[in-house]
Amino acid sequence: MNKLVFFLILSLLCHVAMAQSGTQTIKGVLTDAQSKYPLIGANIVVIGTQPLIGSSTDVNGHFKLSNVPLGRQAIKVSYLGYQDRVLSNILVTSGKEVVISVELEEQVVTTAEVTVTAKRYKTETNNEFATLSARSFDIEETSRYAGSRNDPARMAANFAGVSGANDARNDIVIRGNSPSGLLWRLDGINIPNPSHYGALGATGGPVSMLNNNVLDRSDFMTAAFPAQYGNAIAGVFDLQLRNGNKDKREYLGQIGFNGFEVGIEGPFSKNSRASYLVNYRYSTLGVFQALGIDFGTGAATPQYQDLSFKIDIPTSKAGRFTVFGLGGTSRIKFLGDDIDTTSSTNLFGEESQDSYSDFRNGIIGASYTYYHNSSTYSKIAVAASTNWQSYKEDSLSLEDRSPFRRVEAAYTQNKYSINYLINKKFNARNSATLGLISDLYDFVLTERSLVTPTEFRDVRNSQGNSLLTQIYGQGQHRFTDLLTLNGGVNVQHFSLSNSLAVEPRLGLKYQFAPKQSLNFGYGYHSQMQPLLTYFNQTRLADGRVLLTNKNMNFTRSQHLVLGYDRMLSDNLRLKVETYYQYITKAPVEQRISSFSMLNAGADFSMPEEDSLVNRGTGRNYGIELTLEKFYSSGYYFLFTSSLFDSKYKGSDQVLRNTTFNGQYVVNLLAGKEFKVGNKNNVFNIDWKLTTAGGRHVTPIDLEKSRLAGEAVYRQDVAFSTQLSNYFRTDVKFSFRMNRQKTTHEFSLDLQNLTNNKNVFTQQYNARTNRIATEYQIGFFPIPQYRLLF
Repeated sequence: MNKLVFFLILSLLCHVAMAQSGTQTIKGVLTDAQSKYPLIGANIVVIGTQPLIGSSTDVNGHFKLSNVPLGRQAIKVSYLGYQDRVLSNILVTSGKEVVISVELEEQVVTTAEVTVTAKRYKTETNNEFATLSARSFDIEETSRYAGSRNDPARMAANFAGVSGANDARNDIVIRGNSPSGLLWRLDGINIPNPSHYGALGATGGPVSMLNNNVLDRSDFMTAAFPAQYGNAIAGVFDLQLRNGNKDKREYLGQIGFNGFEVGIEGPFSKNSRASYLVNYRYSTLGVFQALGIDFGTGAATPQYQDLSFKIDIPTSKAGRFTVFGLGGTSRIKFLGDDIDTTSSTNLFGEESQDSYSDFRNGIIGASYTYYHNSSTYSKIAVAASTNWQSYKEDSLSLEDRSPFRRVEAAYTQNKYSINYLINKKFNARNSATLGLISDLYDFVLTERSLVTPTEFRDVRNSQGNSLLTQIYGQGQHRFTDLLTLNGGVNVQHFSLSNSLAVEPRLGLKYQFAPKQSLNFGYGYHSQMQPLLTYFNQTRLADGRVLLTNKNMNFTRSQHLVLGYDRMLSDNLRLKVETYYQYITKAPVEQRISSFSMLNAGADFSMPEEDSLVNRGTGRNYGIELTLEKFYSSGYYFLFTSSLFDSKYKGSDQVLRNTTFNGQYVVNLLAGKEFKVGNKNNVFNIDWKLTTAGGRHVTPIDLEKSRLAGEAVYRQDVAFSTQLSNYFRTDVKFSFRMNRQKTTHEFSLDLQNLTNNKNVFTQQYNARTNRIATEYQIGFFPIPQYRLLF
């Protein structure tokens, strides 16, 4: 079958006509980095074109470069009194205009002569207050890297400090922290887990709802993030949806692992600058199963669909209005009789039970940005989101395989959000932002399980609401063009437990040489617990039920980071960071045990322990290296290496490995672009190699498990066993053909090319009375076709 897929794509490529030469348009908007106000009369040129292709910005900061040759281009942006900026590696295709947003930083006037080099697009983030431990990324990166499946979360696993050694889920483990410590933000709003099959309280899942075709340049942060980000102790994914093309209607069609997809964007009318963007996707995994491709779900067929959209309405004097949304549904059932007991890669189902899972996630929001003057703007965003899931589990009789209900759960979390900020640029040296973020949680949480053959007992049965409020202020002072100080404070309060946290943040960047800088960052960060855990029930001997977790406080984490950044050449970057994180007030049990919430988020469910108190601690430290050659001269490479140690203490005060303490991660990625026939036909080979330390797990007590008929773990030596190291290599072949008004893209991503058996987990099998090892996904080919027109 795999050969059939390969030869089918090869046949398509051989029968497609040769592309015609052509050109395309690059356009966008240029603004001041601090005030976000449009810059008028700036010069933009396409580097290396003969004759030189150039343009200037109009009164709204818009520019348009026409008749740009197809392929990878670089543009230079210059404006009097501002630092030049170079945007390299812009992919220009015939099927779609290129739309970009550029920000320039004003120069600080000094009496001493200094050398200021043009800033590189890839070395800067959208957020000017992010000093270090941050990286921007764009659509092209999420689709280019082998093994990423067009998923921003899997793409981020290639960055230093991130471990993504899990084929079944796209959880982001940052510097040994639980993935539950990650904050997702979309267009300024804190959003719930944007994953299909994403359980309440988790931050990842098997398939992302995020569609890389609708994303704009976005930021990913791993430590000491600015004050505007609260309720997170591990990292931040700050995503931006791009605007639709305001001048012409464009279409997209795609089929691949993530689904059948169609998209449309364009202006509302010829005379309007307002635009829309809509993309819809439906699962193709049923088709993959029919072709015999195994992705770890056995005979179960995942079914999901999602929709993303954005409407942008700029005005000449009243500001800018936007409406955006993201939503999806997903469901799957695992039937014990369908489980292949000879397979070692059934990652989700169990032969002794039937389970049924349904999920509905979504967010819809609107924002309004108003420019008070050339130095001040304010923005308000409001949104409503929902996260609903249902789970039912039937045990199967060992005698006749008849089902009987054992677990029923239904969770609904609705969230109503408002985010307001006002930003003021006082001068070239000083700028500041003040903001308010408020999230009102409205929830209904019910779960019951069978405790005797005839009696169900509530595990959770609560409904109500609670408010998480954040107030923050942050400022930037530029002593010179080479020395910048960022500082701020975030104050947050959670009404359910009456928890209060005051979090100072500090960042310092010193460019002591034209292409070298030293960076320092400190952050005090706090996070509420997953909502479900506040409502775990404690049943007393007299039958009364208490919510003994309801008063849990925030978990606190202090981040200390030191970094060195150097551009070895125009397209080669070296970055080294070392860090220390100290975690306090982690929930642990009142009784003496090894449990800690710092290990939560390792699977699909939240812990059910009750009587938790904020007495646990933890610490993470490590060093990271990044060596990256940005795409130039037809090739790129990225090498990241992370050495780290992650430990915690439960109420037993024993220092143990966290389950996420893999201790090392190494990624090596490279890619080469070849011109084929006509200069507008391009063939790409992309390669990725990942090796990482295995997770730590708690050993199973085999004798006690045999007596109990289910897994019994040795909590006295919790997380003392490390699974074998993870190794995977992926190769991706792609072909892009530009015709006069369309672009065809074919790709074949061969994941886990060596079919390496990476351990997923170890489980006790009651039927065989043995401990079974389950492995992650083996060799996994993913074909994809994309059409732009």
